[in-house]
Amino acid sequence: MAAPGPVHEALAALPLVDHHCHGAVTADLTAGRFASLLTEGAAWPGVSPFDTPAGVAVRRHCAPLLDLPRHAPPADYVARRAELGWREVNRRFLTAAGAEVFCVDTGFAPQPLTTPAELAAAAGATACEVVRLERVAEAVLARGVEAGEYAAVFRAAAEEAVRRPGVVAVKSVAAYRTGFALDPERPTDAEVTRAARHRPAHGGRLADPVLVRHLLWTAVDLGLPLQLHTGFGDADLRLHRADPALLTDWLHRTAGTVPVLLLRCWPYHRQAAYLSAVFEHVYLDVGLALHHTGPARCRAVLEEALEVTPFRKLLYSSDAYGVAEFHYLGALCFRRGLAGLLQDRVDADELSPADALRIADWTGRDNARRLYGPPVSEPEGPPVADRDGPSMSEPARDPGGRPTRKV
Repeated sequence: MAAPGPVHEALAALPLVDHHCHGAVTADLTAGRFASLLTEGAAWPGVSPFDTPAGVAVRRHCAPLLDLPRHAPPADYVARRAELGWREVNRRFLTAAGAEVFCVDTGFAPQPLTTPAELAAAAGATACEVVRLERVAEAVLARGVEAGEYAAVFRAAAEEAVRRPGVVAVKSVAAYRTGFALDPERPTDAEVTRAARHRPAHGGRLADPVLVRHLLWTAVDLGLPLQLHTGFGDADLRLHRADPALLTDWLHRTAGTVPVLLLRCWPYHRQAAYLSAVFEHVYLDVGLALHHTGPARCRAVLEEALEVTPFRKLLYSSDAYGVAEFHYLGALCFRRGLAGLLQDRVDADELSPADALRIADWTGRDNARRLYGPPVSEPEGPPVADRDGPSMSEPARDPGGRPTRKV
């Protein structure tokens, strides 16, 4: 293996902004429960999640942080995890991730997870909150609001949610609920009232296409960056409906409004890259594709995502959920994969060393700082200047105090 070059060294030392993740479990996990959290599928009989690219990567790269040898057997790994206890396990992996900021989606917690503050304390970092709007809408509907009042009550509840201290973005999981093949127009008040009146139960989930459209347009009105789950997910998803290219007409109509951040994206990361190249307000990450492909293949995913993506449009996220191993493994995969491809371009004289270092800083930290503003851009101490000159940490702001478009 070739010795690490300057880009590897710079990325290894760079404090990352993990612009989208979830909390880590606050309980000791049985072997079966831990295995189930290693996969977007399930721990099926005779098929161990340890026998996947993510499972192998955990045994290879996470075991040493638990004082185990590389490639430790699954039984030894789970036993050592239980011996240390969840607090120490979380502390070790979250600290080792080397992130200065975590932006935490608090809207999905089928089991107890760390709060943003608890995650920050364990990592020795700053944590911000991302508000999942479906959860806000479902809470409004669960209270039995009158159909004609739904739009105003949801808007008020969403505004209240984003005023909480530390909130930096909103998120939608429309990909799961309806998919993206939606009418791109803003629904009329009458359409929203009719949909709220006749909404099927769907187990309490917001799955009416009109109400999902209304949620997306409400997100635009809120003025904060909007994160959209796209691509890879669990079996609840219909993958072909989660292709971000289906958003094209809606993106035309929302041009000039809020930044739209396409999360995960794989296997549609090339479509997402295209959208980021032609729409000023579109950005992307490859999220949990990093740790699910593992260090052996994450570079290929990053290379494909960067084929046409402007370098100021790619962000880092782990999209880690449940097990803190994924907060760490996502960061490890990102650093190694990006460093490898950038260093090779420098060695081939396709990039200057200075350009490679700027791209590393942008994707790992500064693009997120630029989009989200404080507290992401000011986790501790004064803003840090870009390598090529003036500080990019503080975004332009409108008279209301919210970040304006930063492209």
